[in-house]
Amino acid sequence: MSEQVKEKHVGPSAARRAGKAQRREDRVAAAKVARRRRSIFTVIGSFLGVVVLIGVAVLMIQAAKPDGGAAADGSQDTASQTDPNAQQPAGDFPQLPEGADPALKTKPVATKGSGTLTALTPTVLIDGKGPAIKVGDHITVNYVGVSYTTGEEFDTSWKRQQPFDFTIGQGAVIQGWDQGLIGAKVGSRVQLDIPSNMAYGDSGQVPGPLRFVVDILKIG
Repeated sequence: MSEQVKEKHVGPSAARRAGKAQRREDRVAAAKVARRRRSIFTVIGSFLGVVVLIGVAVLMIQAAKPDGGAAADGSQDTASQTDPNAQQPAGDFPQLPEGADPALKTKPVATKGSGTLTALTPTVLIDGKGPAIKVGDHITVNYVGVSYTTGEEFDTSWKRQQPFDFTIGQGAVIQGWDQGLIGAKVGSRVQLDIPSNMAYGDSGQVPGPLRFVVDILKIG
């Protein structure tokens, strides 16, 4: 058999073998790529699963925290503590007198009262160390005002982040303030329980008896 004939029979067979080998290599390479992709997707899936579990755990912990506020039935008859949900004031608000209790930096809790209120009742919650207020003094205060019967807040200087100033005993404010803050000292936090006849009346802009928690910041 001539060399030329041998080439005709041997050449194509070798080419087929080479083609098969190349296809095997391609399949092996493709399988490796597929395994790598599966590994990457497995790692990513595991990571996302951990993130989701952490998020769920955080939400469950936050939901379990107590709110630390007033009693659920609203029967608490004091406003001596500060509001745990209140945002801390920005900047220098409020500016406290020297030596004042740091609690005056935080908005107080003001809850509803109990029973029938018939007389003006001032209660010193924090006793300041400054001079006492007298008629004719120009004073600066922070305050929270709520309905005595429901505890619903209707006004507060804390929301505006701006203290309120006025001259006491001149009719510039309701009678309960004009009388109830006399004698209180700068740096004090005073709770004023005010019957309706010394506030806005039974049909005024805020009807019924009221409760205020007033922080006395300055005289003059």
